[in-house]
Amino acid sequence: MDTAQDKRGRGGADLVRPLALLLVGTALATPALSQQRPRRPDAEPARPSAEAEARAAESRNVTALPATAANAGVVRSVVVRGTERLEPETVRSYLNLAIGDRYDRDALDTALKALYASELFADATIRDDNGALIVEVKENPVINRIIVEGAKRVKEEKIREEIRLAPRQIFTRSKARADLARILELYRRGGRFAASVEPKIIQLEQNRVDVVFEINEGAKSKIRQINILGNSKFKEGEIRKQMASKQARAWRFFTSNDTYDPDRLAYDQQKLRQFYLTQGYADFRVSSVVAELTPDKKDFIVTYVVEEGERYKFGKVDLVSQLRDVKASEFKSIIRINEGDWYDAQKIENTVETLTETAGLLGYAFADVRPQFERNKDDLKMNITFQIAEVPRVYVERVAINGNTITQDNVIRREFRLVEGDAFNSIKVKRTKDRLLGLGYFQEKLDIEQKPGSTPDRIILETNVQERPTGELQLSAGFSSIERFIFSASVRQRNFRGRGQEIRLSGNISSFARSVEAGFTEPYLAGRNLALGFDVFRRDFRSFRFTGNNTRDTTYTQVSTGFQVRTGFSITEFWAASLRYGLSREEIGLDQATFFTNGVCDPLRAGRFLCEQLGNRTVSTIGYSLIFNSLNNIRLPSQGQRFTFSQDLSGVPVGIKFLQTRANYDYFTPLFGSGFVLNLGAEGGYVTGYSGQDVILTNRFFLGQPQFRGFNIRGVGPRVLRRPLNLDGTVVADRRQALDDALGGRAYYLARAEIRIPIGSAGSELGLRPSIFADVGALWSLRAPTLTCQNGPTVAAPRVAGQVAPCLATDGISSGFVEEYLGNTPKPRVSVGIGVNWNSPFGPFRFDLAKALVTQPGDDPQLFQFNVGTAF
Repeated sequence: MDTAQDKRGRGGADLVRPLALLLVGTALATPALSQQRPRRPDAEPARPSAEAEARAAESRNVTALPATAANAGVVRSVVVRGTERLEPETVRSYLNLAIGDRYDRDALDTALKALYASELFADATIRDDNGALIVEVKENPVINRIIVEGAKRVKEEKIREEIRLAPRQIFTRSKARADLARILELYRRGGRFAASVEPKIIQLEQNRVDVVFEINEGAKSKIRQINILGNSKFKEGEIRKQMASKQARAWRFFTSNDTYDPDRLAYDQQKLRQFYLTQGYADFRVSSVVAELTPDKKDFIVTYVVEEGERYKFGKVDLVSQLRDVKASEFKSIIRINEGDWYDAQKIENTVETLTETAGLLGYAFADVRPQFERNKDDLKMNITFQIAEVPRVYVERVAINGNTITQDNVIRREFRLVEGDAFNSIKVKRTKDRLLGLGYFQEKLDIEQKPGSTPDRIILETNVQERPTGELQLSAGFSSIERFIFSASVRQRNFRGRGQEIRLSGNISSFARSVEAGFTEPYLAGRNLALGFDVFRRDFRSFRFTGNNTRDTTYTQVSTGFQVRTGFSITEFWAASLRYGLSREEIGLDQATFFTNGVCDPLRAGRFLCEQLGNRTVSTIGYSLIFNSLNNIRLPSQGQRFTFSQDLSGVPVGIKFLQTRANYDYFTPLFGSGFVLNLGAEGGYVTGYSGQDVILTNRFFLGQPQFRGFNIRGVGPRVLRRPLNLDGTVVADRRQALDDALGGRAYYLARAEIRIPIGSAGSELGLRPSIFADVGALWSLRAPTLTCQNGPTVAAPRVAGQVAPCLATDGISSGFVEEYLGNTPKPRVSVGIGVNWNSPFGPFRFDLAKALVTQPGDDPQLFQFNVGTAF
């Protein structure tokens, strides 16, 4: 029989046995709580630290608890190893585990993820030593510098704008991958889908790195083929003409529209829809657009699937107006849509714009014009009702100007056609924008926003400008088919002190001209709409003639020294007038060694017409101009008109006496709606002497390149040709062997038709503007000069039948020649050709290839000509 004591002993043994089993299980489970994160494959091995350094760190940064069975799974200590720049406490702050906290496998895994999420470490591990957590880290390096290699087609500055990594920042692979993706996207936007970028890391001391982006740009991905599926009303070629994207062809070297661009494909869908809607196909839609990379992975094949639908005509067209001042019966006349015409979405847009502008003229700034459509699919007609909703008439509450840091507010405000308190007028707002752009002080993206005012009948005109540089310092050298070698230097400020004043100083040297000029203009004198300016100048010009084989020699020299004072003022919004007075001294001379004999001008060498022009003269001229200008942009107009009529009277009160009259007209309008611009122009002039005086050589008109393309410099109009004679007395027929002296004329006319051709964004960035043109003109009305040999040879010489009597020098030794007076006729000369304007680093560059189709005897055609920053 067991005693009570024996029972207690057995009961104690029974209690100890399960406890021992529990302790054994705990000991076996302990390794499972020890967790070490596998090292990253791309991580570099942690830099080993000295044992003494680790122990010192432990002794400084570890707080310990007694290791007993009761606190297993509880943080007893946290030891941080491997830090270089960071403090151990910073590492502990990311663990979210403090001494005394309980932990398990999930807690350690969360702590390790937090370390990596901080992006401070290239590698990290957590090891559990019976409650003592050993945290070993390898810090991410610090970036020393960013290097970009291989960038040629894209400017390095643009690439660096996409890179977020920067020196002295912590390097992470995720940021490097993000930068790589942005660089590739930049190249794709430029059409280079074959571009590749390889980031490389160069290890430096003190855990620093250089980050290198090696770029292989590759070739631009072109559009090899554009396919159209589903079309039956229009041929593929006609449809492709409406698209901005073009198929890659050898002749399209000036455009970037043949490069693959997903954004342009989306734009082309709108272009196709717009084209079909203007042709009457109201149900047209693009079903899909697919761009496939060619097998060689260089180009793309783009396929459009379209649904054309049926063609509609306009049905009933009506107008409903809720505006008090806009009567539907009176405004129907401005709707240019007739029932029975083919449906055209562009006509609807134009009508909405016209109605909105008309309402704006009456003060309704926020006129709401909405076309309502009623489609009749049975008879294929589209009924249109234009509804003008009721809105209040508005007045200008305030004019706000933003973005001007140099230009003073009053310079901008004086160009406004509306001021505070005026009734709103949409036409005046548009005119204000044109005038501001015409100043040349601001970028083309100038905008005048119409914002609601403090009450419904008030409006705020907010002008946002971006100033462009108005100061110019130019040093240039070049070569011209007119003046050969050219060197110029100029300083010009078109917005001096931000007041709109212009000050300039320039000097030019070429093979045939030298000049120094200075000038100043105040556009608004004393705050009034009155311009005042002056110019002083010294111009040395050496005229030349062609002596054969396109070589030249100098004939007369002209030196002009003087000044001019001018003023101008506006008459109406588009009309202006100017007055001027100039005084100069002109000296005309000939090289004595070449053209003089015994100290006297020799007609046999120079010609009587040149000998008669020698001498010094005073030119005192008073003149005026009337100007009409409605161009939308002074520098590069695309719409509007410009007309100038001017007269200058010389001889008041002293000097040579003549009256010169000139007129010039230009008309610009968009053509074809795709960036083409048509320019029609005409000019003419007449000069006559009075009080018995004739017009001297230097005050006559001359015509030729660059004004009249297709002809040589001064190649049109009255001239004297000195043709040499062969030994048998016959005339040398080759025009190139003749001496050619252009005499100018007293009357001229010149007309031109020119179409400016758009060539895409790439050409625009280069400043290229190609065009095709036709010129028609003439120069005449000159009294026949006294020729040296008008009535036969100077010295008698034997005549032979069938031969021309030669002109001989008085010594009887010089070669013979015959003088002919030609070109004095108003009959038209005609030329056609192509040209390119280029804003080159050397200055404005003009290249023309022109063919003279109609000429008159004596004219001097020229097929090719170019000029750099010069006019003649």
